[in-house]
Amino acid sequence: MKPITREVYLKWYEDMLFWRKFEDKLAAVYIQQKVRGFLHLYNGQEAVLAGALHAMDLSKDKMITAYRNHVQPIGMGVDPRKVMAELYGKATGTSKGMGGSMHIFSKEHGFYGGHGIVGAQIPVGAGIAFADKYFETGGVTLTYFGDGAARQGSLHEAFNMAMNWKLPVVFICENNGYAMGTSVERTANHTDIWKLGLGYEMPCGPVDGMNPVKVAEAMHEAMERARRGDGPTFLEMKTYRYRGHSMSDAQLYRTKDEVEEYKKIDPITQVLDIIKENGYATDAEIEVIDQRVADLVAECEKFAEESPFPEAQQLYDVVYEQENYPFIPHKL
Repeated sequence: MKPITREVYLKWYEDMLFWRKFEDKLAAVYIQQKVRGFLHLYNGQEAVLAGALHAMDLSKDKMITAYRNHVQPIGMGVDPRKVMAELYGKATGTSKGMGGSMHIFSKEHGFYGGHGIVGAQIPVGAGIAFADKYFETGGVTLTYFGDGAARQGSLHEAFNMAMNWKLPVVFICENNGYAMGTSVERTANHTDIWKLGLGYEMPCGPVDGMNPVKVAEAMHEAMERARRGDGPTFLEMKTYRYRGHSMSDAQLYRTKDEVEEYKKIDPITQVLDIIKENGYATDAEIEVIDQRVADLVAECEKFAEESPFPEAQQLYDVVYEQENYPFIPHKL
């Protein structure tokens, strides 16, 4: 695995802090009704993404996830201004304002969504991996889903086919404990979701999803297995979300004290503590990073605020174009 150096820790700190502040800003503008519809925030789960990115080769690896999907494309190289513009429904967004919060997408950067149907991305991720194997690209697809989606039948179909065909895919359950609002303990007679892989003789196991180092190590091993042609791995990232399932979630299923307990192992704080303990950066240098993050968030907000809404014509441009039916003009 690539060594985890001072530079890696500083990048992790800046990236995770930016993702957190980016979504904090989204929460604020959502209350102002500048972002509409649903809004599912990633606060607390940033180590899962930071560790995975350290193990990935962004020139060929791909990622697909559910609708808690704003910061992943940013980590993979998508312009964060365009991500915020998409959430605003603006024409400068990643999908020209037509996708919104739940459907961020960038084929250019290997990010395949953003899927609103629970568990739908699991077989799709296996399909992307099948294409990589068929075309011998050497790429690996990271397929993310939540603990609620682990109860979908499509998971078992995808696991079976992925093992049968030895697809280069890593299945990752981000177990934040509550799915949409029901605890894992109440949805099944087992709480170790990773053991679902045992039924298919798939390498599997739990990972501390609050620690980017542990995530990077587990992801590296799984991705190297996939690249060797040995097939998939199933990892259960044990993590936690500080906010509700969505902005409309009253969170009556847990106490504020429980949330505060998990904040004691916040991935951003863990990384910052290591930076300070090892003298990787002075307080002044950390302040510079903090200010850079704040400035970039403000820049994203300004870009989204000032961008235009799409014209009505775009409704026709994003549907199927038929040559022998010239009555609907297309401009794109």
